[in-house]
Amino acid sequence: MNTPKLSRFERLAGWSRRHRWLAVILWVVALAGITFASQAIGSDYHNDHTMPGTESQQVADMFNNSNTVDTIQVVAEGDLSKFPAVLDKVRGLPHVAQVQEPETSGNIAFATVALDAKGVPDEDVRRIIDTAKSTELKVELGGEPIRAAEETAGGGAEGLGMLAALVILVLMFGSILAAGLPIITAVFAVGTTVGIIVLASHLVDLPDYAPPVMILVGLGVGVDYALLIFARYRSELLAGASREAAATRALDTAGRSVLFAGCTVIIALLGLLALGLGSLQGLALAVTLTVLLTLVASLTLLPSLLSLLGKRIEKAVMRRAHKPHGNRWRAWASGVQRRPWPALVLAVAALGALSLPAVGMRLGFADAGTESTSTTSRQAYDLLAKGFGPGFNGPLVVVSQGDEPRLPQALAETPGVAKVLPPRETPQGTVVMLYPATAPQDAATNDLVVRLRNDVLPRLSGTFLVGGSTAAADDFATAVSDRLPLFILVVVGLSALLLMIVFRSILIPVKAAVLNLLSIGASMGVVTLVYGDGLFGVQSGPIEAFVPVLIFAIVFGLSMDYEVFLLSRMHEEWRRTGDAALAVREGMASTGGVITAAAAIMIVVFGAFLFSEDRMLQQFGLGLAVAVLLDAVVIRCLIVPAVMGLFGQAAWWLPRPMQRGLPELALEKA
Repeated sequence: MNTPKLSRFERLAGWSRRHRWLAVILWVVALAGITFASQAIGSDYHNDHTMPGTESQQVADMFNNSNTVDTIQVVAEGDLSKFPAVLDKVRGLPHVAQVQEPETSGNIAFATVALDAKGVPDEDVRRIIDTAKSTELKVELGGEPIRAAEETAGGGAEGLGMLAALVILVLMFGSILAAGLPIITAVFAVGTTVGIIVLASHLVDLPDYAPPVMILVGLGVGVDYALLIFARYRSELLAGASREAAATRALDTAGRSVLFAGCTVIIALLGLLALGLGSLQGLALAVTLTVLLTLVASLTLLPSLLSLLGKRIEKAVMRRAHKPHGNRWRAWASGVQRRPWPALVLAVAALGALSLPAVGMRLGFADAGTESTSTTSRQAYDLLAKGFGPGFNGPLVVVSQGDEPRLPQALAETPGVAKVLPPRETPQGTVVMLYPATAPQDAATNDLVVRLRNDVLPRLSGTFLVGGSTAAADDFATAVSDRLPLFILVVVGLSALLLMIVFRSILIPVKAAVLNLLSIGASMGVVTLVYGDGLFGVQSGPIEAFVPVLIFAIVFGLSMDYEVFLLSRMHEEWRRTGDAALAVREGMASTGGVITAAAAIMIVVFGAFLFSEDRMLQQFGLGLAVAVLLDAVVIRCLIVPAVMGLFGQAAWWLPRPMQRGLPELALEKA
């Protein structure tokens, strides 16, 4: 009698069992070594927000050179006779190269301080802040170095999310030891990746917001993947399997699903490369590496820990063996199957309604005007707006590459322009700076940019370029809109193709793509309501330009996690029984509790970033948390069982020619 050939996952489980100490030691050495090296060498992050070929980028390139240094604005209000003494104190500080003469408007004045380099250390910038504010005169400071120095080191949001995740896992498994395994696995993977990215920042362009985004995604995904495998391990133990057999079966089933789900996340993230958007490409690679290492940790470190701690974990699992598992989910699925249309219509209508605000989403870049009112950079921003007008914080620059004497007058007569400065002749052309009548992130300022480009300047003779922060945001939004169809086609198309190959079905990948797009649209609608329209008292403003595409890539991949985990169990039952309705009920019974717990963990990890000081991270965390909530509650609990019930056996149908042409890629052994 021939011994059945072991699958790769079964062989991997056997290796992890036989070499459990080696696997754990390798991970410990990797984490410790990479962390030590990264701390010794340090990081070298670069925020590359360039948009080659756009008008605003051409203007920026004209006036940028390698000798550019950082500047700071020192703003004062009150008895301005004391202001020169403040500037004298600042003038003598390290890294201060020049202090320009102050400009005054009423009882508000400001002076621009040029530093002697770019990237002055934060501690030296904070010294400038402390020195300038150590006076009875009200003094606030603004500029990018000030904003960077005021940012907190972080860690609070991550810690809060992990603590909440641990509580959920303890409630689920009834054991701190069992609950700790998914978290330990995630921490090893994320910690190692962060160290690698710190080192990689010296070789490739990575933005300074890469680490918190990586940690945000890595912790959520890492705990998620480990939980899915551990939950299958627990169910096999409860079914009477030995510890070794349970670990092997868990890796050979849930491990396959996790690997496939991780590949869909990686595909979605690498789809960001198709956008060609500066630092976003580096961020995509960084988060892709994070997901890849969480996969490796889930498939190697977790089985080794299960082997080392298996006896104690088995005792904890068996203490709860008498409790029923899955009956409520089985009953819920049966109820939805009896009345599929009401559940489907109501759920889709709710997602559609939440998606509507996203149609009016306005993209932009964060500036000091969106920061907390307690920061000195925000107070400096408000003082400048109060003294010199709201548009002073975001001037527009018009470059004329021709001889057009009517340009200053035409700009001054344009509605929405508050002030036009005299033209300056430069080697690049005639430069005219103007101040809008509205704030940089006001929709009216964006309208002014469009009016200048499409109406005012085309009437004049010559070639004109419009630059400035608002113009750059408008150019970015246009570039994203132009490239988004290709991005969506790549991500959705490849993910749907993988689902078709795995589940041998046409309807399932179409359903998954549509539902994922619905959940993403609804999550962006909520982000627009809160941060765009100011719901719940949040300051309204544009949505951070990078957020929508990041959320699309990550949420589309994460949604596939639950899709694959749920459908793989349904597919198991379908292949075993041939009963489509039973397959839906048993799939829900087997995975409903695990998916709910996994979603709850992701929600608290992502939601914890609402407490971050960074507005981009707040928007990012809210978008991901809402998307996961809607995916787990509305889509998995209502739409999927309803649609699968309506599809019946057709859900697993694939035309015969395609059956023969597609390769085999099963998530479970035949």
